[in-house]
Amino acid sequence: MTTQPIRRHELTAADILPMAEYAKVRAAERRRIAALKRDRRVEVGPHVTFYFENYETMWLQVHEMVWIEKGGPEQVPDELTAYNPLIPKGRELVATFMIEIDDPVRRKRVLAGLGGIEETAFLTVGGETIAGVPETDQDRTTAEGKASSVQFVHFPFTEAQVAAFRTPGAQVVLGLRHPNYSHMAVLPERVRAALAGDFD
Repeated sequence: MTTQPIRRHELTAADILPMAEYAKVRAAERRRIAALKRDRRVEVGPHVTFYFENYETMWLQVHEMVWIEKGGPEQVPDELTAYNPLIPKGRELVATFMIEIDDPVRRKRVLAGLGGIEETAFLTVGGETIAGVPETDQDRTTAEGKASSVQFVHFPFTEAQVAAFRTPGAQVVLGLRHPNYSHMAVLPERVRAALAGDFD
C-alpha cells in the first residue's frame, strides 16, 4: 500500500470494493488508516478532538459503513453522498471534530451550553486567520441551543495561506472561540506536514 497521500477529491462507486474483497483486506486497511490518522488528530482543550479527513479516511469510512450496515451495493451511493463532501477539494482542510465526555450526565450538560460551536472554529497561519465553515448538510445545533457531539468543518485557504501552511516549521494554531469553550492548540510539526499534503 502507498505511504504517500492520495490526492483525490472524490470517491466513486468504482473505488468501493465488493464486501467479499474488502473482508480480505479490512484488518490491514484499518491498521494502515489508523496509523495515517495519528498525524491528522489534534486535541483542542479538554473535550474536543479534531480529526482531519482526506480521501483515504473517507475511503475507509464508506467501506466500514457498508460493512457494518450490510446494505450492499445499493447502500454505496448514499454513503458517497454523505462522505464525499468531507474530502478536501485542493484548497481547503476538512475536519470532523468530536466533543468527547465519557460521563453521560456531564456530557448532556456541557453540550447544552455549546450551541453554535461549529461556527467558532478557526486556524491561524502566517499572521492570518482562516475561519471554519460548518458543513451544511444539516443543522448541528438544536433550536434549544444544544450542540451535536460530532461536527464537520471546512477551512478554505487562499494561495498565500497554503504557501504559509506548507512552510516547514510554520506555527499553525487551531482553536475554538465559543463563549463556553475557548481553547487553542499549536499543531505539532508532524501534523502540519501531514496536512500540507492535502493541498494541490
